[in-house]
Amino acid sequence: MIVIVNYGSGNIQAISNIYKRLDIPHRIAQSPVELSDATKVILPGVGAFDFAMRTLSQSGMKEPLDDLVLNKKVPVLGICVGMQLLAKSSEEGLLPGLGWVDAVVKKFDFTNMEHRVSIPHMGWNSLRLKSEDPLFAGVDCEFGYYFLHSYYFSNRNDGDVLTETDHGHPFTSSVKCKNIYGVQFHPEKSHQNGIQLLKNFVHLSPC
Repeated sequence: MIVIVNYGSGNIQAISNIYKRLDIPHRIAQSPVELSDATKVILPGVGAFDFAMRTLSQSGMKEPLDDLVLNKKVPVLGICVGMQLLAKSSEEGLLPGLGWVDAVVKKFDFTNMEHRVSIPHMGWNSLRLKSEDPLFAGVDCEFGYYFLHSYYFSNRNDGDVLTETDHGHPFTSSVKCKNIYGVQFHPEKSHQNGIQLLKNFVHLSPC
């Protein structure tokens, strides 16, 4: 069962609508019991890091998710702030992240650049594929995806980087660490590329 985690932060319905159109069975989970039979997990997120981390913890789903992802090796896809929660910490907040990936989240800082670069990074941008992965099968990386963020994912292990994107400087736009995936962009707002990625995630083989 594909489970979309609803902890009060994320474009839940937009992702669900895509799976409905694809006729892919899925569930929106709001409590720990609804995670029990998950074979794939999607962790959406919008807004501030601490708010997302706090509401996830208050939902009672953090510990069951730890067990699913770290012990049972269920594939998980973090989206936008959902990807940032995978890290150990964020410059945006004070709370620790999930710590599933050896990374920290940093704020874009363009104060010493000659040319003005906007914050937040908002709009369409292409991807540079660093490592082949079935998550991006059939995806047009040059056409890219829709982004909206002011903070970026900084990996300590370059081998975890799937794609990079340029906004003032290169940053990690998607990551993979064993069964753990994260994308900084919004596939649910990215037309055919987004639909293809969400479909690919469903068909990933267990790690």
